[in-house]
Amino acid sequence: MKYSIIVPCYNEEKNIEKLVEEFKNNLIDKGYDIELILVNNGSNDNSKTVMEKLKNINSFIRIQTVEINKGYGYGILKGLEIADGDYLGWIHADLQFNPNEIVKAIEYLKQNNYPKDVFIRGKRTKRPMSDKFFTFGMSLYETLKLHMKLYDINAQPTIIPREFLNKWQNPPYDFSLDLYAYYMAKKENMKVYRYKVIQHKREEGKSSWNNGISCRIKLIKRVMNYSTQLKRN
Repeated sequence: MKYSIIVPCYNEEKNIEKLVEEFKNNLIDKGYDIELILVNNGSNDNSKTVMEKLKNINSFIRIQTVEINKGYGYGILKGLEIADGDYLGWIHADLQFNPNEIVKAIEYLKQNNYPKDVFIRGKRTKRPMSDKFFTFGMSLYETLKLHMKLYDINAQPTIIPREFLNKWQNPPYDFSLDLYAYYMAKKENMKVYRYKVIQHKREEGKSSWNNGISCRIKLIKRVMNYSTQLKRN
């Protein structure tokens, strides 16, 4: 069974090499059939050069280029366009979620004879109280707004069967993509499997969205607005 993992990278030159090393050590070298799709999501640093260097020495890497950044979700969607896997997934480039966490999802699929009606996503543990409060508030809002139980919406990694992707229509280009995928899975009555993952602190570089309370408020507003669109549909 083949797995395609998409990693949208926006100015992540300092993290990409270690990210690839983690994939190689924890997945490739252990025999998992993985293609790692690095999306240069409109970066203006040296991400492109780093990706190309790593691709030349690692056959499991593919590169998708987005010339102008249109959002986190858009980068994932462009990666999904070229994915060949039977199962598709995505994870952040900043190493807050170690690629080793993907092994748990793959083993679950193997043990359950590769179901085609499952949506897999991590569930974050050992987080600061302020982050837990933020997540709880968003989860409660979305649950009440969309009339379905939704929690820890932006946790990673996410793994889906290819067949599920074919049901998507007009997915969003920003961070609301995580909500959209979760919402669609529930709407399609898919089995939702969540498993515990540890969210680490970003090691290198600077987040493009998590830079203080004002950025979080903007994110909340965007997701809330998108929730209204989902409800109308």
